[in-house]
Amino acid sequence: MNKYHGLGKSRLAVVAASLLFLTSAQANDKLVLQTTWYAQAEQGGYYQALAEGIYKNYGLDVTIKVGGPQINNMTLLLAKRADVIINYDLQVLKGIESGFPIKAIAAPFQVDPQGLITHADVKSLSDLKGKTILVSTSGQASWWPWLRGKYNLNIAQARPYTFNMQPFLADKNVAQQAYATSEVLQAKKAEPSSKFFLFAKDGYPAYGGILVTRNDLVQTKPEVLQRFVKASMEGWKSYLKNPAPGNALIKKENRNMDDALLAFGVAQMKSLGLIEGGDAKTMGIGVMTDVRWSKTRDFMVQSKLLKPQTQWKSAYTLQFVQPKSNKN
Repeated sequence: MNKYHGLGKSRLAVVAASLLFLTSAQANDKLVLQTTWYAQAEQGGYYQALAEGIYKNYGLDVTIKVGGPQINNMTLLLAKRADVIINYDLQVLKGIESGFPIKAIAAPFQVDPQGLITHADVKSLSDLKGKTILVSTSGQASWWPWLRGKYNLNIAQARPYTFNMQPFLADKNVAQQAYATSEVLQAKKAEPSSKFFLFAKDGYPAYGGILVTRNDLVQTKPEVLQRFVKASMEGWKSYLKNPAPGNALIKKENRNMDDALLAFGVAQMKSLGLIEGGDAKTMGIGVMTDVRWSKTRDFMVQSKLLKPQTQWKSAYTLQFVQPKSNKN
């Protein structure tokens, strides 16, 4: 006998509705997003999507896990401890060269925030000859070969960057790497006459933080990833309009983050077009193109950072960021 036998039609309707509600409530697809660094404005769109219930509206249950200096998010992705990571196109291409089963699925940062802080005497990046340039380990395998090649700099000019402003402030002949959205504010407070040069304005081709997943998820959960990308881009649009909800979560996650730095980060994103500039102006936030990827691939090959035979087109898919004909 059916366990609902004897229930009236109205009660059956209530039971059916309740079951539908429970099924719907349990239907949210779980995803883990692993960031590269502690919570900050550069991840604002994702925290905004969480704070505003955007992920939930798309049927997603997203957990954001923070990164840091000891976190290798590529390793976590490959170990299936993360479903999507924030990474960089150069690292993804190197991963493809090593046979990693990964794919980039969206590029929220159309422009890499990476650049150089200098003292007032430097008028352009072409004035760097003879300067000591502080470069991190990751910079040695990304922007430094590009900068050195473009301006014919000496490899001996590079010195280790230890994420400390003091060497720069103590020596007028020193320039150091910096993110447009963070270290620039600290430098301006300590030395108002200091300057910042965004590498992208001089032709550095790389995207900024991009979303990367595994091939198995692209194959088995394409519809879930599609919803994740759409929700994340909606989160970015919302964050740039009113970042307060996302910032509240960021400050809760990162007690060292303050309102001034968050506000500066958002202002830099807007003024430099990090999110809404480039191809995103006409094709939509998060868009990627074959042309941009090919430029990064060519630069890496020319700089001997990537083997020419690497199957670079397998590093990304455009299926989740189809260009829009109208402006966002």
